[in-house]
Amino acid sequence: MKLGRPARRATLVVHVIGAACWLGLTLGLVALALTAITTDASAAVEASVRSMKVYADWLVLPLALLTLVSGLVLSLGTQWGLARHRWVYTKFWLTLATTLASAFALRPGVDESAATVSAGNPVTDTAGLIAGPLISLSAYLFMMVLSVLKPWGLTRRGQKQRASAHKRVDAGDVRQTA
Repeated sequence: MKLGRPARRATLVVHVIGAACWLGLTLGLVALALTAITTDASAAVEASVRSMKVYADWLVLPLALLTLVSGLVLSLGTQWGLARHRWVYTKFWLTLATTLASAFALRPGVDESAATVSAGNPVTDTAGLIAGPLISLSAYLFMMVLSVLKPWGLTRRGQKQRASAHKRVDAGDVRQTA
């Protein structure tokens, strides 16, 4: 299945917007986590952790899923393919991993910190509060670099597909000379 030009462009716009929003949201989470772990004001810590909870509960997963699904549609509906180029394959697995980490590590960690702060206790797991957003931020920046540079060439599957395409072209180009 190949996407037509309008569908491809629309999906690409959705994918880039989703990825940019996910990156911006993660930068916000890093800033809020830094505020929570570096300030002595309990009101600022509570506001930061509660804000992180809103981000994690309402924004992270929809943006992660939007980016994942639009990336899959683009890879399957264009010449890039999901398993033809190493950079696309790497981006897919990193996006899937960060989506799962957001759902099963980041959100529960932020929820736990929010519950701790709401009970009037100080945040004890400051490393856990900042680690998730920093790891996510690193992964997103790496994926953006992959999108721009498109390194590493074809996978084995991509090489086989290219070779079989060349054989079909060569076989159709045989001419009788005698």
